[in-house]
Amino acid sequence: MIANAIIISYHCCVTSDTKPAEVEIRAWARLVRASQDVIGAIENDLKITGFPSLHWYDVLLELDGAKDGALRPSELAERTLFERYSITRLVDRMEKHGLVERIPCPEDARGAIVSITAKGRTLRRDMWPAYSAAIKKRFADRLDDGDAEQLARLLQKLKN
Repeated sequence: MIANAIIISYHCCVTSDTKPAEVEIRAWARLVRASQDVIGAIENDLKITGFPSLHWYDVLLELDGAKDGALRPSELAERTLFERYSITRLVDRMEKHGLVERIPCPEDARGAIVSITAKGRTLRRDMWPAYSAAIKKRFADRLDDGDAEQLARLLQKLKN
């Protein structure tokens, strides 16, 4: 759906002097579509194995790797690239499952720190085999080493 909107925008909404080449638009649309397809398939593979979404894994991974296993919500949002409001709701759900806990922030009485629990660390470790198998099945097995290296190099060019 996003890829289709990109193509429609290309044809309808830009002037000829600002219009990217058609091959560039096609590449952009394929990048977006491929990303959506692969992530959706991996999400489905996790769901089938009984695990929560990649968002949960990403939060647990960042907390598990953080000093003392804790981050402020704003740091978590920055590291996971989620919107702050999305992190708040996600942390609420994860806290109800005992995977994280909020603790008062010593520097800011109104603020909180999100900390991973032992149950959260266990879930992250348990999810990894299913997640890595899904990455292999949905992504890595479809590329040879040269393809993967070329893709990594090309995507690095897009990084700010």
